[in-house]
Amino acid sequence: MDYKKIIKSRETRLKILKTLDWVPDSWMVWVQYLIKTGRCPNLKHPQRYTEKLQWYKLNYRDELMSRCVDKADVREYIKEKGLEHLLVKCYGVYDDVEQIDFDALPQQFVVKDTIGGGGNSVILVKDKDTYDREALIKTCKQWLSLPVVKKSGSREWVYENHKHRIIIEEMLQPEDKELGVRDYKFFCFNGKVELLYCISHRKPGVGARLETLDKNFKPLGICRNDKLPPLAHNACPDNFNELVAVAEKLSADFPHVRVDLYNEYKQIHFGELTFFNASGYMTFSPDEADYMLGKMFALPISGGVKILIITQLRFCLVEGESLIREAA
Repeated sequence: MDYKKIIKSRETRLKILKTLDWVPDSWMVWVQYLIKTGRCPNLKHPQRYTEKLQWYKLNYRDELMSRCVDKADVREYIKEKGLEHLLVKCYGVYDDVEQIDFDALPQQFVVKDTIGGGGNSVILVKDKDTYDREALIKTCKQWLSLPVVKKSGSREWVYENHKHRIIIEEMLQPEDKELGVRDYKFFCFNGKVELLYCISHRKPGVGARLETLDKNFKPLGICRNDKLPPLAHNACPDNFNELVAVAEKLSADFPHVRVDLYNEYKQIHFGELTFFNASGYMTFSPDEADYMLGKMFALPISGGVKILIITQLRFCLVEGESLIREAA
């Protein structure tokens, strides 16, 4: 069911979800999965990739993940990884629109809500002299006025309890204007790239072309049913091995993450880290691809269990040291 065609206003959809905050996470995830994929999810013994993403939402907690979805805070994580040179130039992070000096900005720039997801809350200003500045300011104020999310509608807990801020960054220029800025989305499991999306031909209001490739940049013949297929097989970039190395370095701390990188003029730029790809509500053609990805995703010990095990180990070590002292 394409619920977005039934309820076209994103704002209305979010308001409806807000009224359902009281619904237990597992119930909400189960119902949303059924509505969006047409299948009942197996949350106890997940086999599909999309089912395992639901398990990941419900059972695994690492505060580093929450930090890394904020478009401003993640920049510090990239620096800590020694990859500061991959960061797109940032012109500023703002809590108030009045802090923005538009006259000091270049002719082109990108404006984002620091916790906007799914390609939402992004404005491309290609010429600030002709762009409607008042409309831009109004939109930014709307983003900043949004309340802090206490319960994510899709139960993606990483987006909860973040303050909305505005970040303004450099606009990257495409090497090929027809293809546009190419976006390489690497699916990493336990620090290893297994496959990737190559996104090209982005057009506002239309979408983009998506090609699914294996870790050697060979087409897999897999389509996302909600995305446009590629017009032709994308050429493998000369610095592909470097892209893979960067993705694996950035993914090393997580059981699973999608690492998005841009690559124009053989220069790599960091895009974002995504932990719940499409919230796990996509379908594939062929359907077997969902199982193929699921086999790549070895589910981690849940956050709560992991903490309990660590606590018990620490207790055993302390007790062991005490017994040794007494015996001595």
